[in-house]
Amino acid sequence: MSDSEKFLDGWREEMRSAYLYRVMAEAEAGTPRADLFSGLAMEAENQAQIWARQAGAASPEFAPDLRARMVAALVRRHGPRPLRAVLVAMKVRGLSVYSHSAPGHPTPTTLEDVGKRHRGIGGGGNLRAAVFGVNDGLVSNASLILGVAGASANNSIILLSGVAGLLAGAFSMAAGEYVSVRSQREMFEHQIGLERDELAQYPEEEAEELALIYAARGLSREDALKLAKAIIADPAQALDTLAREELGLNPEELGSPWGAAIFSFLSFAAGAFVPLLPFLALAGTRALPVSIGITALALFAVGAAISLFTGRNALRDGLRMLAIGAAAGGLTYAIGTLFGVSAG
Repeated sequence: MSDSEKFLDGWREEMRSAYLYRVMAEAEAGTPRADLFSGLAMEAENQAQIWARQAGAASPEFAPDLRARMVAALVRRHGPRPLRAVLVAMKVRGLSVYSHSAPGHPTPTTLEDVGKRHRGIGGGGNLRAAVFGVNDGLVSNASLILGVAGASANNSIILLSGVAGLLAGAFSMAAGEYVSVRSQREMFEHQIGLERDELAQYPEEEAEELALIYAARGLSREDALKLAKAIIADPAQALDTLAREELGLNPEELGSPWGAAIFSFLSFAAGAFVPLLPFLALAGTRALPVSIGITALALFAVGAAISLFTGRNALRDGLRMLAIGAAAGGLTYAIGTLFGVSAG
């Protein structure tokens, strides 16, 4: 790609961003966010003119492409908040106003505040993922085993089905998690690459964008611009801050795709193994009631653990999870029984 084509691509991206900012400002009419997005639209148009001048050509007429028009239609219908991930991929900035505008996220006023607020974010995610992974494996494989048990009393068939369910579910979860994290990382890397290029091309304009975000969150225009310029002066901190404040991304939450896949596989498999264990250790008709019993205990324990993240009563959450698992297992057992009678 020639330099001229590269510069024109930069012009198109900025003009598309400006188009979407104006649509977002319309959707947020009557709120402080409308002023933010209107200001970002003007900054994007200014940056587009810089790209056009570098291309050595007058700005051509801009017409949004099909993708931009589709996203704009969704924003008009549903508002920007539910579409944050899509908008980030479309090079739209300022989306941290949807995650940091609550009382628990005070606006930083100094470089030290920025650093403190960014440290330690994203912890605890692995524990939450483990609990929900175990829960998924437990409910899905217990339901599968009960469904097969309803159709057949043959422990070998039940065991084979349970092992197949464990492996299929664990591999499916691992594959899905790998694709999800890999895609998220690729999007982040692409967007941070764009920010790096823009910092090199026009740091003053990037500072203006960041100042608009801080001003929308309560700082005075003068203080917001002063803080933004101090941040932009340090390229490493500038990239980290722009990722969080302009893109609404947290680099610390983007783990390894392989690590996420393995973690997901193991947590799902751990849950799926619980209802399967009695069929490995016991023979005859004793395995099924024991499986039901330990599955019920595990469901209650997982529900109680989920209360750590909901802040609700552990007994209530444990009983609720037990009821959900019992309903799923009972329904699949009944369906299995009907199919077993029909086949017989």
